[in-house]
Amino acid sequence: MDSGPVRSVHAAAAAPDGALASSRSVAIAYWGVHLGCLLAFYTGVSAADLALLAATFSFRVFGITAGYHRYFAHKSFRTSRGFQFVLALLGASATQKGPLWWAGLHRRHHAYADREGDVHSPKQGFWYAHQGWIFDPRWTATPEEQIRDFSQHPELVWLNRWHVVPPVVLAVACFAVGGLSGLVFGYFISTTLLWHATYSVNSLAHRFGSRRYETPDTSRNNFWIALITFGEGWHNNHHHYMRSARQGFFWWEIDVTYYCLRALAALGVVWDLREPPAALLEARTPRLRDAA
Repeated sequence: MDSGPVRSVHAAAAAPDGALASSRSVAIAYWGVHLGCLLAFYTGVSAADLALLAATFSFRVFGITAGYHRYFAHKSFRTSRGFQFVLALLGASATQKGPLWWAGLHRRHHAYADREGDVHSPKQGFWYAHQGWIFDPRWTATPEEQIRDFSQHPELVWLNRWHVVPPVVLAVACFAVGGLSGLVFGYFISTTLLWHATYSVNSLAHRFGSRRYETPDTSRNNFWIALITFGEGWHNNHHHYMRSARQGFFWWEIDVTYYCLRALAALGVVWDLREPPAALLEARTPRLRDAA
C-alpha cells in the first residue's frame, strides 16, 4: 500500500462523518447560515437579542479554543472523560463539525504548516486560507490517522458522526427563548461571527502582526485577533510552542481562554496545564516586527 500524504487522504476518505460529509453539503449549510443573518432586517434587534448573541458567541468560542484546539488538537491540559465530552459538545455547537475532524485537520496543519499538504495556508491565497479550504473535498472527512488517541472513545466517535445535533439543539433553544429574532441573533449571526473569527487565525494571523519567534511558517501575533478569539491571535507564540495551554505567553498578552482554564483548574475540573518553558520564552528573534 502507498504511504505518505496520498495514503492519508485515502484513509480519511473512508471516515464516517455523518451530515456535511461532502463539500457540496458543507457549502449549502455554510452559505445558508450566512443568508439567515439577513433576516435581521425583518426582525429588528432588541437588547435581549444582543445578550443572546454575546452568550452563544462566548461559550462557543471557548468550546473551540479550549476544547477543540488546546485540548483535542494539542492536549495542553488534562481533564476527566466527562468534562472532555462537555468540551466536545461545546465545540460541536459552534457548527465547525466534529472534534475528531477539527483536531485531526489542525494537527495536519501543524505538520505541514505553510508547506504542501497544509490544510489552509495563506500561500494558497487569502480566500482559500480563510474559508475556501472548507469546500475542498480533500478535507471533508476526518483524518483518522491524525487523531487515533481520541478516536478510541465511542462517545467522541458518535459526536463526530452526529456533529449536527448540538447546533440544531442550540438553534431550537434560541428560537424557544427569543422567537425568530432569537434564532437570527443567537444562532445565525453568532455562528457567522464565530466562523470568521476562527478563520481569521488561519488567514489574517499568517499575514498581519508581529513575529517574536523565528518559526518555519508565517505565523504572527495579532492583538485584535487575540481579543475576538479569546487568545488565539497569539499565533506566532502558538507555533513556537504548540503544547502550551497559555498562548499569551506574557502578562500583557490577553488570553481569555487561559484565564478560564486557570479558573477551572482552581475548581479541580482541569489539571496539568502545560506552560511554555522559561528557556523557550527567551528564544526570541532579534527583530520583533516583520512587515505584513
